[in-house]
Amino acid sequence: MTPDHHLPNTLGVPGFDPAREPVLRITPGTGETIGFETTDAVYVELDRHHDLAQLQAPINPVTGPVYVEGAMPGDTLAVHIHDIELTTHGWSVSLPGSGALQHVMPEGVFARRCPIEDGVVHVTDRHAFPVRPMIGCIGVAPAEGTNSTIMPAYAEGGNMDVTEARPGSTVYLPVRVPGALLSIGDVHAIMAEGESSFVAIEAQGTAIVSVDLLQGGPVLRAPRIETPEEWLFVGLGDPVQESVRRGYEDAFAFLVDEHGWNAEDAYAVLSAVGDSKLGGPTGSGDPDPLHPFAAVGAVTLHRVPKAVLGGGAAG
Repeated sequence: MTPDHHLPNTLGVPGFDPAREPVLRITPGTGETIGFETTDAVYVELDRHHDLAQLQAPINPVTGPVYVEGAMPGDTLAVHIHDIELTTHGWSVSLPGSGALQHVMPEGVFARRCPIEDGVVHVTDRHAFPVRPMIGCIGVAPAEGTNSTIMPAYAEGGNMDVTEARPGSTVYLPVRVPGALLSIGDVHAIMAEGESSFVAIEAQGTAIVSVDLLQGGPVLRAPRIETPEEWLFVGLGDPVQESVRRGYEDAFAFLVDEHGWNAEDAYAVLSAVGDSKLGGPTGSGDPDPLHPFAAVGAVTLHRVPKAVLGGGAAG
């Protein structure tokens, strides 16, 4: 689809920063679409040089920011993902010191160009899979300081690397500064749950979204995601048990405070069908500067099937 506004990836920069000048101003609720083009430049350089020291392009730049008229601290931004258009290829790469498989991969940088043809990505000579495009990094500016676009994930979003940030979903983010300052980057052609390699099958692409504004709330302490079938609540905490607790508390509050359930019903239903899982590998706390790809804490996801909101059965 052709968006109403196109933001080229030349506008991509690392970090979510409240001092950054917006590249576009939009009025929420109009249905206007914005295309955020992302870049694969760093993976091209890794393929060319196989050396982190020779990188010139930044890792995980985000395109933006977009100023949302009327958005104020305490509001909630609803980002509707309509489409993610990919180019001709993606990348599988390994970054030394990152990912769950770092201790079993050969030393050095691995890089592979993965052709994308007719909606299929070829990850080896023998293995091809239908693309499942999603946004790895989506967020708004913090009230102060700069949030990383690599790790960790934040209450304001960031590099969450969750597969549910895909076409058909809506990502809800808490507004911290006037205008929210929305930025998007790190598109994937396909990514397994948990992202074992820390980079999945990265791709250049254009995420096409529209924006609504929920004034006055709900007040979010972490992002939430709505799909056609369910609500997902992002947990952020250290250790992982804290992340799980916070995510379930937010799901519980959604049922009790926003939908008027009594506590006992919410407790029982979450016990029955409130599945949880690990999210992306980026963690929830700032990593040690000496080990910048080592996650601290965890990102988790907690599910409330929409069917239960109407009193029906959930599959």
